[in-house]
Amino acid sequence: MLAPLYVLDPPPTAGELPARFPSPFDPGPPHPLARRAADALIARLRRGEVPGEAALHAAGEGKMFGVLVVADAAGRVGWLAGFSGMLDGRWLVDGFVPPLFDVAARDAVWPAGEAALAALERARAEVEGGADAAAARAALAALTARHDRERDAMIVRHRDQRAARHAARAVLTPTDAAGRHALDQASRADTAERRRLDAAHEAEVAAPRAMVRDLDGRAAALDAERIARSRGLWDELLAGYVVTSARGQRRSLVDLFAPIAPPGGAGDCAAPKLLGHALARGLRPIALAELWWGAPPTTGGRHHGAFYPACRGKCGPILPHLLDGLDAAAAPVFGNGPIADDEPRTIYEDAWLLVVAKPCGLLSVPGRSGLLRDSVQTRLRRRLPDATGPLVVHRLDLDTSGLLIAAKDLTTHAALQRQFARRELRKRYVAWLAGSIAPALGDHGTIDLALRPDLDDRPRQLHDPVDGKAAVTTWRILARAGARTRVELTPHTGRTHQLRLHAAHARGLAAPIVGDRLYGTDAAGEPRLLLHAEAIAFVHPHTGATIELELPAPF
Repeated sequence: MLAPLYVLDPPPTAGELPARFPSPFDPGPPHPLARRAADALIARLRRGEVPGEAALHAAGEGKMFGVLVVADAAGRVGWLAGFSGMLDGRWLVDGFVPPLFDVAARDAVWPAGEAALAALERARAEVEGGADAAAARAALAALTARHDRERDAMIVRHRDQRAARHAARAVLTPTDAAGRHALDQASRADTAERRRLDAAHEAEVAAPRAMVRDLDGRAAALDAERIARSRGLWDELLAGYVVTSARGQRRSLVDLFAPIAPPGGAGDCAAPKLLGHALARGLRPIALAELWWGAPPTTGGRHHGAFYPACRGKCGPILPHLLDGLDAAAAPVFGNGPIADDEPRTIYEDAWLLVVAKPCGLLSVPGRSGLLRDSVQTRLRRRLPDATGPLVVHRLDLDTSGLLIAAKDLTTHAALQRQFARRELRKRYVAWLAGSIAPALGDHGTIDLALRPDLDDRPRQLHDPVDGKAAVTTWRILARAGARTRVELTPHTGRTHQLRLHAAHARGLAAPIVGDRLYGTDAAGEPRLLLHAEAIAFVHPHTGATIELELPAPF
């Protein structure tokens, strides 16, 4: 299936073409030509010309779309359209590029495999919830309940009899051997009764317990078979993904992700589908853009009509291979950009600690990979070479400015971190939000949305009520200015990107922080994230004094 090439009219001039293919991982605005193509696709979506478009606005049903500006052999410049995964329940949709795999070959494998998995799931459900299973489990539960009642009654009776024997022994004369023997025999009788009752109970539950154990074993065997077949089906499907680079090198998806297995959905995003189709047709890629269309995902972080870079988890190994052979810009390294202030300015300092003003764009501590060494901690250690620290006590995001505490020795560092762990240290932030807060939320409130890392697109975070960690933020409106809202944000937990996702999420304030390249919409011309840690309060670990500091936001 050949996707249509939508020719740009009027054609771009030579000066409008990028000098090199922009990195798909760049979080900045798309290249003007890609934006022009995206606007044309958006017009089609708005006119209802795309199948299934209306369904994308249902809760959690939005989708990523993409456009790729290309040039053909004749020099004509146009664009291709793509979408992530399936659209309207289909892999193949007129007007869009096909997936990387052969749909006919997949259809020859997938329905039978899916049917086999469904049959195993039904068999397991029958084992777990069928009439025999229900009867066996009910019988075992009834016996267990009766046995518990009988055992409890016996325990009470034996306790009373033991107390009576204890009282009787207290009044026995030293020469009353017969009396002592009778009491000992009574005690032995209680022990024998307990053993007989346990044996009788064990005999009664043996058959239903064996049946339940057999059912559990059959269910576990069906689970194991389903997992093995699912893995085999997935491996068979993965074999259909062979990605050819601009240099002509063919590599499988498994090879690109080795030594780990490709994550689910790898290769089905809009960007690899667009680039793979263009290269297979001999079209020269010029610029790419991806945008979210429809309702935001339940996990948050995507907004209708907003542009986003390619995800690194699913596309990180694929796109560099596809672009190999093209003159393409390197993927940006977060934390490697220009820093607003050369040095963190000292706000407070004594013999044990200091508080500095962290500039936007400077890491709090060095990056884990070792590629990014420049940070507040690195610079403070150069400034104070004789101290055992300074060690940054907490962290601010790369794009966040404001007050940051550092300790000059390990003892002070440990004491301050304990205050953080016990949530005794207080922080307050100020931010401008891109949008108005819904009147129903009032002028202040609390956001309680659990968060976890997005394993497919680090460093992004997701709202996950099941596996996420608790994250709580209180907020208050400070001012309104046109389409923006200034708010005060107080985190009561310290999750990564907590304030950013709580502001942007539909169940939070539904208004991302201005300039947020991860969770927001267009940066609206702002060169930075408008989030600032303006106040901090803590107990000095050596003097016991309460230290309260404020640093007004630079915006």
